[in-house]
Amino acid sequence: MRLDEVRLAVVGLGYVGLPLAVEFGKSLPVLGFDINHERVAELIAGRDHTLEVSAEELAAAGGLQVSADPADLASANVYIVTTPTPIDQFNQPDLGPVLSASRTIAAHLSPGDVVIYESTVYPGATEERCVPVLEEVSGLTFNTDFSVGYSPERINPGDKEHRVSNIIKVTSGSTPETADFVDSLYRRIVTVGTHRAPSIRVAEAAKVIENTQRDLNIALMNELAKLFNKLDIDTEAVLLAAGSKWNFLNFRPGLVGGHCIGVDPYYLTHKAQSVGYHPEIILAGRRLNDSMGVYVASQLVKRMTSEGMQVRGSRVLIMGLTFKENTPDLRNSRVVDIITELQEYGIQVDVHDPWANVEEARRHYAVELVAEPEVGAYDAIIIAVAHREFRALGEARIRQWGNPGGHVVYDTKYVLGRGAADLRL
Repeated sequence: MRLDEVRLAVVGLGYVGLPLAVEFGKSLPVLGFDINHERVAELIAGRDHTLEVSAEELAAAGGLQVSADPADLASANVYIVTTPTPIDQFNQPDLGPVLSASRTIAAHLSPGDVVIYESTVYPGATEERCVPVLEEVSGLTFNTDFSVGYSPERINPGDKEHRVSNIIKVTSGSTPETADFVDSLYRRIVTVGTHRAPSIRVAEAAKVIENTQRDLNIALMNELAKLFNKLDIDTEAVLLAAGSKWNFLNFRPGLVGGHCIGVDPYYLTHKAQSVGYHPEIILAGRRLNDSMGVYVASQLVKRMTSEGMQVRGSRVLIMGLTFKENTPDLRNSRVVDIITELQEYGIQVDVHDPWANVEEARRHYAVELVAEPEVGAYDAIIIAVAHREFRALGEARIRQWGNPGGHVVYDTKYVLGRGAADLRL
């Protein structure tokens, strides 16, 4: 297929799909498809609640049309799948969304079409799970009538510096010709170039280890933070000192949530266990990072107890609910672990987050956000997310929410200067 013949459809208009569709829409006819009718209506009105794309950027994508009608997919001959790949309650991969998207596409697949997957999966999933669905529903034969590619997403929610066009894109295809085509297609929008992987499985593995590596590095920092707290040593001071060496990796302890770092390692461990290999280090890192919410809560309760405070019936303010700073993204937020643990101690928890959507917080986590914390009401305050608004407040304005008779401020994100908080991670 020649690039001038491409009629592109991006399936899934979330944090990954929308920026991609907008970038392609600047130079190609693009159909942006999403099953969420409210999402489509929002985009037609020129708004993006994820804040990844501005109204001006939406308007500049002249070739982009959005739809929630699957019939409109029939006009495409190249499909890019950007649906989420979450985990279930047992930390097992949930391929439901990506397989559902495959079925929807397959109903309109024609000879010569190309399907490209961007969703993060374990090595082999594209060809072992997605391709059979495409064949079964379409009645076409893989690599004879249609082919597939894999080019893993590298979106960082809230990051306005690293965007689709200036992050090197890994590309791959099920045949040499498809690999050439996929690489050429992405080179239209990625100004810094691409890296062509030798196979789809290599590209899948490359993506899943990117976040596994970050997960393990943060797990090490979390373990060090626990150790240094025992030794009464300031963790940030240690990291700043160690960071003076040119090759020290600049990671910080904290909660590990979101759609990637806290999820992707489980895709890799699932595949490893399916071939009889038990990945000890990866799972150890996951266990440690998943335990940090409980650790934060227990540290706070210990400090309150040592200060002679009544824990049961006390009030705690948590600042931040999103999985990271300066984004409304609530997916897999581990702040919820702190909330749940504190509530088990009989503590009343209020959550304040200027970035989070009130309805989404209620729907996903049964959390009622407070628009403005009550002055002088809280026995403890936890800074859980380093939103820029929180950094701008400073110690005095944060402490005004604390009980004037005594309260504890726990800064898990180094928002306040050294000595300004009563507890730091």
